[in-house]
This record gives sequence, structure tokens and C-alpha cells, in this order.
Amino acid sequence: MKGIQLSKYVKAPHELKVTELPDPKPGPDDYLIEVHAAATNFFDILQIQGKYQHQPPFPWISGAEFAGIVLATPSGSSNPRFPVGAKVFGATQGAYATKCVAKEVSLLPVPEDWSFHEAAGLFVTAPTSYGALVVRAGVKKGDYVLVHAAAGGVGLAAVQIAKAYGATVIATAGSARKLEVAKNFGADHVIDYRDGNWPDQVRKLTPKGRGVDIVYDPVGLVDKSTKCIAWNGRILVVGFAAGSIEKVAMNKVLLKNISIVGIHWGQYAVREKETVPVVWSGIMKLIKEGKFKGTEFTDKEFVGLESVPDALKALGGRETWGKVVVKVPQRETKL
Repeated sequence: MKGIQLSKYVKAPHELKVTELPDPKPGPDDYLIEVHAAATNFFDILQIQGKYQHQPPFPWISGAEFAGIVLATPSGSSNPRFPVGAKVFGATQGAYATKCVAKEVSLLPVPEDWSFHEAAGLFVTAPTSYGALVVRAGVKKGDYVLVHAAAGGVGLAAVQIAKAYGATVIATAGSARKLEVAKNFGADHVIDYRDGNWPDQVRKLTPKGRGVDIVYDPVGLVDKSTKCIAWNGRILVVGFAAGSIEKVAMNKVLLKNISIVGIHWGQYAVREKETVPVVWSGIMKLIKEGKFKGTEFTDKEFVGLESVPDALKALGGRETWGKVVVKVPQRETKL
């Protein structure tokens, strides 16, 4: 097979190379997957530089999210969920390759009528946003929801989920193109957060200027968002894309009865397993109802593992929106 394997850390994505490698050897609990699309994530960039919290021992293959076809089922299972030939998406270490291995718990069926390209970027973003808005914040019809970085992968998922639950969505982004994308995915109002008075603009869009009910924040804009949140509002701490962990004036939290709520989706599989299938059931229902679509970046195409460095560079340079997905061409599959 071909893959992007590291035997030492690199300074930047352009140092990554595609090489011929032995096929992965599945363990008794592993599925063997033929990869047809692989999605990029910011943590992929951190991992190749040795800056991520999960660093596998060398040598290892980079990449995490993928979609593809089951080539072999676990030898240790008499009743595997996915048969040979099934179309699946999921996450595992080693997605930047033509083949990978993955555990059943990290796989889901590709939604009907979805392409591999669309499904590859679903595993991380959709449940993060659904878990935040539905499980943690209890979004409901009539709510006003402020989504920061709304044109990002989790942001576009959040916009769609909030709209599906009957909320009015105010989206922020940092360029005209990204604001346009957020609007195309259902945002009712869009605001450029490079404008310093964006909290005032947000507040004016709410009934009687009361402020928003929920703030979805993957950036690190909690403190400024307290200026435009309503009484009993909920601020969802999703991430820190701005690069620093902010400090919040807690008197504002007290005076407005604000709840600051964290969402660490990756830990649900460890600490709250029973919630995982509930979340995915909700997401699949929205997909079936046509209320949630793939968020893959379409302004430029990335084809072949050789394009992974360019895809990661574009992602890291914030030149993109949604999920940047690399198509992985395969020879005709023989099952």
C-alpha cells in the first residue's frame, strides 16, 4: 500500500512524503479498510510536529479521519457489525494511506446517498456540535444561537444543528467568503468578528436587544461574548482556535446568571459511553430528514495522498472553510 509514514517529527506539512509500505496487519478486533477519502484536522498538523497530546511511537502513519470500504472483518468476532464490502467512515491512527485498520467502536455506516468524500469529515465535527448544542446546552425552538468561526468544520455543523432544532442562528467569521458559506449553510445573520463592535451587532439582532441564549465558541471569545448573551445564557467552550486560553471576568458570569459549559466529545467514549449512540442516532436522523449535509471544502480539490501536504498547509493557513478532505483514488476493488 501507499501511506505517509513518519520516523521523525517534521517542522511543516511540506516535509511529508508518500512511500510504499507493507499492508497493515489487523489485530483480532480490527477491520481492514480500503481508504477512499481522508479528512484533515488541525491536530494532524500538531501531531506531525510532535506537539499533540497523543504521540504514537515511531514509525507511525499520520491522519485520523477517513471513509472507505471494508476489506476484512475482525478475526476475533463471529458477528461483525460491518460485512466485507460495507461503506464506512470513522477515525483511526493512519488514515493518510490507501489502507488502514480500525476498531468497530470507531466506525459508522456511510449515510445513504453520501459520497466517501462527504462522509470522511463527519466523525469528529458532527458529534462535537450535536453534543454541545443538544446534550450540553439543550437548544430548542425559539433560541437565538451565536456560532463563532461558523465557516469551520464544527461551526458549519453547529449552524445546521441549531437550525434543525428551530433556533435563529447568528454566525461570525473572518472573511467575506466565509460569511457567505455560513449563510449558504443556513445562518440567519452573519457578522465579521474582525469588526470590534460585533457584540453590539449581535445584541441588536435579538428581540429587544436581550442577547443570545447560546454561544458556541470554538475560538476563545467567551469574555467578549458575555457582552451579548441573555440572562440565563449558556456559553459552550468548544476549543481555542485563537491560540490562547483566555481568562474570563467572573463577575459577568454572576450578574447575567450565565452557564459556561465545556464539551470534550472525545471523552464521551470513555466516561459516558451510553451517550455516544444517542448522539449519532440524532445526527443520522437529521441527515435522513435532509437537515444536515456534508461540510467538505469545495473551492479547491485535493486528490491523492501526494496532496495531503497542500491540504494541511491550506488548513493551517486558515485559507479554507468546512472540512478539507483528500480523495484517495483506488484501483478497482475486488471483494
